[in-house]
Amino acid sequence: MKKTIFVVDDHLLVAKALEVIINSFSGFTVIDIAENGKILTEKLEKITEKPDIILLDVSVPMMDGFETAQFLNKKHPEIKVLALSIQEDDKSVLKMIKYGAKGYMLKDTHPKDLENALVCLSNNGFYYPEWASKIIFSTNDDEEKEDKELKISDREKEFLYYTVTELSYKEIAEKMYCSPRTVESYRDQLCDKLGLKTRVGLAIFALKNGFAEL
Repeated sequence: MKKTIFVVDDHLLVAKALEVIINSFSGFTVIDIAENGKILTEKLEKITEKPDIILLDVSVPMMDGFETAQFLNKKHPEIKVLALSIQEDDKSVLKMIKYGAKGYMLKDTHPKDLENALVCLSNNGFYYPEWASKIIFSTNDDEEKEDKELKISDREKEFLYYTVTELSYKEIAEKMYCSPRTVESYRDQLCDKLGLKTRVGLAIFALKNGFAEL
């Protein structure tokens, strides 16, 4: 079964070009396109089979990428959002992650990289290229991070193991035999120790430092 994609871009030529490119990938197919988030939300309410991934331009008008990502994260958390932008903007990357986007990439990306991003998003749950990962970790000083890493408790390491899964915090709490509030405290403590802001940042840290594997 091919993974289904919904393209949201206010430039019709770009949207159509993305549709042609994605349809050339063996494992993916575009089911529809929309000019902005408002049209997307209206179309989603009318279809029973929701797309697996939404390719979302950050700067679409009327209902922009940030507002759209917030809506999707709240109403359709099962749909993975891959944000698209024309520039490397730190605030936009962090804001889209905060609002639930699972990936971020630039519009001048090579088609092969786009295919790789879609595969990673489908298989691993998230995709961030190296430049975006650097933004996520930009608040970290390497020496300070190494020192703080040594102070990660066994329970925090266990929590890091679960950050790369699709489990909710409530489900992680059940796995760890503790309350959701305790799990949230592990998240907050680790974000503070490592200078991170989101679960995606924690997941990438866990993978890079051997606390979890895909």
